[in-house]
Amino acid sequence: MGKNTATILFIGDIVGKPGLQIVSHMLKGFKSKYSLDFVICNGENAHNGKGMSNEALHQLQEAGVDVITGGNHTWNNFNFFDTLKTHPAVLRPQNYPKGAYGKGYGIYQLPNGLGDIAVINLQGRTFMNPIDCPFRTADWVLKQLSDKVRFIFVDMHAEATAEKIALGWYLDGKVSALIGTHTHVQTADEQILPGGTAYCSDAGMTGPHKSVIGMQIKSATDRFLYQTPHKYECAEEDVHLSAILIQLDPATGKATGIERIIYPAFNRGVIV
Repeated sequence: MGKNTATILFIGDIVGKPGLQIVSHMLKGFKSKYSLDFVICNGENAHNGKGMSNEALHQLQEAGVDVITGGNHTWNNFNFFDTLKTHPAVLRPQNYPKGAYGKGYGIYQLPNGLGDIAVINLQGRTFMNPIDCPFRTADWVLKQLSDKVRFIFVDMHAEATAEKIALGWYLDGKVSALIGTHTHVQTADEQILPGGTAYCSDAGMTGPHKSVIGMQIKSATDRFLYQTPHKYECAEEDVHLSAILIQLDPATGKATGIERIIYPAFNRGVIV
């Protein structure tokens, strides 16, 4: 007999060793606490802050991650190319030009008699590379999926919140959830759209928050001060796990709940 709710956790951009370590340390407890059926993460920054690696893949799978999505940094580590080409659990944005390594969507089996879930990875174009249209690419993928799956999750890796929000409305009722990544700052706009699609503009960053979106502060500020390149160095301190928890109705594939998670919570002080 199947469950009456499918519970999905999406972990926001994992940055470097600090991000990998907190996922390894916390995810098994999260699985038990929330009765998770499936875990997705964005791992395009898992390898030293940029790119993916076989070591990071192994660590995430050992921790309990089922699917790893990507973004514009997916190709930064050329040693990962062979894995990117063939590994079923690793995705990159579908709307890169034809011939780019990897695939942008996959179908995966859920436990407990819940059926299958499709995971789609897309990338925005506003303030980013002028790749293929994510809207029309989403239409194409949905046609390939046809009636094969009831649950469909989308990672929209994009700079502009307007582009993410627009795609959320465009796909409302067609997908179970659309969660944004890339900006590394968790947004407070989680909601279930009228058609039943769970939406949040950005899941946030899993990694060192005493940083500039994961980068050591001096390296980042020097880029702005001098307008010259500076080595990307991953920060290490004040590590938090950022994620979105989504509940889905197995009968319809529509969202019934959405919740933001930041662990540990930030110390926000007291207003007096």
